Amino acid sequence: MRLNLDRIGQIALAVADVDRAEAFYGMQLGLRKLYSFEELAFFDCAGVRLMLEKAHTADDIQRSSVIYFKCADIALAVRELKARSVPFIEEPHLIAEMDDHDLWMAFFKDPDGHTLAVMQEAPKGYAPAP
Repeated sequence: MRLNLDRIGQIALAVADVDRAEAFYGMQLGLRKLYSFEELAFFDCAGVRLMLEKAHTADDIQRSSVIYFKCADIALAVRELKARSVPFIEEPHLIAEMDDHDLWMAFFKDPDGHTLAVMQEAPKGYAPAP
């Protein structure tokens, strides 16, 4: 059998307050909660398990990378998240023009300051509806 690492099984985020993070990822972002125990909470994110764990230090939180949520319609996703009181730090904008599609992203933060983004791989020349 050959090694195959083409699927992510779990992403871990260190958070200051697990209950607050559970509310954000569950209620505001609408991810399905799988289970929680002690200082851990797990959500399903399109087949990838998102684990929220209690941070031991503030530095643990700051070492995280951006999580990109793929969506079919970035304008619709941003409107829906704003309706759920998710504040955006960057509105939808063109990030890259690829050979066969354009990449659009909009950035926001969770309550612990992790940078998150919604992204859409769109046809060439696409512009999201206002």
